[in-house]
Amino acid sequence: MPQCVVIADDLTGANATGVLLKKMNYQAYTVMNTERLELTTMEDCDCVLYPTDSRGVDAQIAYNRVYNVCELLKSDEVKVYSKRIDSTLRGNLGSETDAMLDCLGKDYIAVVAPCFPSSGRIVIGGYMLVNGLPLHKTDIAIDPKTPVKISEDAELFRQQSKYDVASILMRDLMHGKHYLADLMKKHVEEGARILTIDCVTQEDLDLIADAVITSKLKVVAVDPGVFTATLARKLITPAEKTQKNRILAVVGSVHPNTKVQMEELWLSQRTHNVFVKTRELLEGEERRNAEIERVAAEILKECKLNVVSTVTGDGIYPENRIDFNPYMERYDCSLDEVTGMINHAFAEITYRIFSAEPEFKGLYTSGGDVTVAVCERFHTAGLSLMDEVLPLAAYGQFLKGEFDGVHIITKGGSQGNSNAINQCITYLKEKLYI
Repeated sequence: MPQCVVIADDLTGANATGVLLKKMNYQAYTVMNTERLELTTMEDCDCVLYPTDSRGVDAQIAYNRVYNVCELLKSDEVKVYSKRIDSTLRGNLGSETDAMLDCLGKDYIAVVAPCFPSSGRIVIGGYMLVNGLPLHKTDIAIDPKTPVKISEDAELFRQQSKYDVASILMRDLMHGKHYLADLMKKHVEEGARILTIDCVTQEDLDLIADAVITSKLKVVAVDPGVFTATLARKLITPAEKTQKNRILAVVGSVHPNTKVQMEELWLSQRTHNVFVKTRELLEGEERRNAEIERVAAEILKECKLNVVSTVTGDGIYPENRIDFNPYMERYDCSLDEVTGMINHAFAEITYRIFSAEPEFKGLYTSGGDVTVAVCERFHTAGLSLMDEVLPLAAYGQFLKGEFDGVHIITKGGSQGNSNAINQCITYLKEKLYI
């Protein structure tokens, strides 16, 4: 039976959220007609989505539709309730949220996190921005059916809801999940039943979800789908996926675009990075082995504290770039052989980390030569390709070898915009239910 119930104000919104859930391998059904609904058909369903077609109707009609559907679908087995709203805050936000709170009971509160990072929808300082513009300065302000004239999400809920609304701003998120959980409970104790929360990145949504879980509050997720999917990923875990999973990013590319992408990742997600002193890999076997051991040990020492660890060549910064000619002369070898020493050292670091810590189930590699070296060191027979994450970024799993089934995304160092690596890591998190 469903463990996630999403009530959306329109069909496209329901389906958009369903796709996000499906990408994480949940079985998701969109229900079109309650009169034809047989609960037995949902026995193998993880998530059920119901569109009420209520965005442009009278507020009381919208309330009634949502309440009735919620009454039909609520169950003790449900772990995530969601009121899917428009990504630009159109429609009957308040009355529909009230309906779910009234149906589920006084123990429930609404957590509003209307961020959709990949679509340029963020909330900062209590204001929604769409591609950098305040919501009321976009075409949404003149929408012929459901115009939105203000940009403050909390104020929209205050105007439409009968319940008290409290705002949590970005400065509050900076103190971590325990502080945020305590702040949520404080607002609830003071009478608020709707909490609107700033959110800009996927990392913010992960933090909010972690705080919700830490607080032990019963919540309805009110958002355009991404927060719902994040909360589901953390609460609805198939039995075979109960082990903890971690991700390692191994980046050997020195392309300028790689520097931008890694810095974006480090800003957007909590990670532990160790820089490889690349020159040490060319200064003889003893220094090479010492550097390999140092990097692997530093990652393994801290990995339990972080879902994502990154191993990055220091050559992403121009001052650390190496002139290979002296090494070619010293070792009387070609350029390919010199760079091969570096690539195989990165592969050895990766191998030692995965061998020592079985919780590493996801791998991201940047730079084609590094990827080849890693696959060789892992003794894999190949990759089972499954999806295109981004143009020129492929997702698959290792075939055979010591690490059969490990999830991997490979991408060329020069490919993608500034957010490309961040998107790849987020994709791996979804696949690994992290």
